[in-house]
Amino acid sequence: MKRNASAVWRGDLKSGKGTISSASGVLQDTQYSFGTRFENGIGTNPEELIAAAHAGCFAMAFSAELGNAGITPESIQATATVSLENVPGKGWTVTASHLDVTAKVPGDEAKIRDIAAAAKAGCPISRLLNADITMDLKLE
Repeated sequence: MKRNASAVWRGDLKSGKGTISSASGVLQDTQYSFGTRFENGIGTNPEELIAAAHAGCFAMAFSAELGNAGITPESIQATATVSLENVPGKGWTVTASHLDVTAKVPGDEAKIRDIAAAAKAGCPISRLLNADITMDLKLE
């Protein structure tokens, strides 16, 4: 299985602008720029898209791991916060992704926490990132 998206950049780093599109059409010439990445400009940026991918991937992985244990979650809400830092000797680097998770899941809390930890480690986007992956899990 392969998925793809594309980007076009025009101009220099600080004053240039780019667009991001996905094959599915969900993103279609979506604007990004230096301002949306390193300042507070309106538009998206690669790190926001990685955060969305990580949150979505984790929620599905957690649901799958729960299903493997015979547990059906009522709801899983995941928010990923990706950290981009200027690392000496490396430059701008995604150093961490933190998952804030609120889940309504029946069953033993300790078992559910173990399952969530396995999903955090095993989710394909977690494995893709060469970053510190952390999680706070709130069970309802």
